[in-house]
Amino acid sequence: MDKELQIDLQRVPKHVAIIMDGNGRWAKGKGMSRIFGHKSALTAVRESIETAAKIGVEAITLYAFSTENWKRPKLEVDALMSLLINSLKKELKTFLKNDVKVNAIGNIDTLPSNAQKTLSEVKELTKNNKRITLTLALSYGAREEIVNAIKNISKKVVNNDLNLQEINENTINNHLYTFNLPDVDLMIRTSGEKRISNFLLWQMAYAELYFTNVLWPDFRQEHFYDAIIEYQNRERRFGKTSEQITE
Repeated sequence: MDKELQIDLQRVPKHVAIIMDGNGRWAKGKGMSRIFGHKSALTAVRESIETAAKIGVEAITLYAFSTENWKRPKLEVDALMSLLINSLKKELKTFLKNDVKVNAIGNIDTLPSNAQKTLSEVKELTKNNKRITLTLALSYGAREEIVNAIKNISKKVVNNDLNLQEINENTINNHLYTFNLPDVDLMIRTSGEKRISNFLLWQMAYAELYFTNVLWPDFRQEHFYDAIIEYQNRERRFGKTSEQITE
């Protein structure tokens, strides 16, 4: 049976987050450099976005570059930044054609100025698109995000702009990079690793976690469908019993 036909379009996750892992190992297996692996992963990115939009996912967030990734060799970091710039320019027409809104989260100020400029331009040109929101997590770390949120909330309390007793989950949500996005429903990680690696820790509190051995450059539409089907076969209880969910 066609995998697409197995999907219940009424129960598609609103927000899918992906840890795109395995580029280096994929390249090494072919006797090529890690940079070759990163460049070869663009098809997986494109197919994931298109497939998500096709079935009605509202938001997709890709872990493109973590705060820890700055520790990698300078040659690789420079190549990744160059790839980011070139990919955004190349895919802009596709974003506009497919009604994709581009967003970014993370410590964007630490990116090279030309990367910041290109990112800002693409965000501006796609800001009115509504079919799906593509969020790129760049120079992103969830712990840093939460620390920054706490600092900003604390400043408001000190300045009497916020009452301590009024702080709740919504307060924290509104001070995160993802304040304009729904919580993550499904997190996909490729390459067989079973970690969340400092990615959207608050937002994934109730997310379904899906791990696949497929290396990211090989990830295609059928693999995205596999994750969605697995998601829909799980019972999401949010603390309730199975009987309560059934009722």
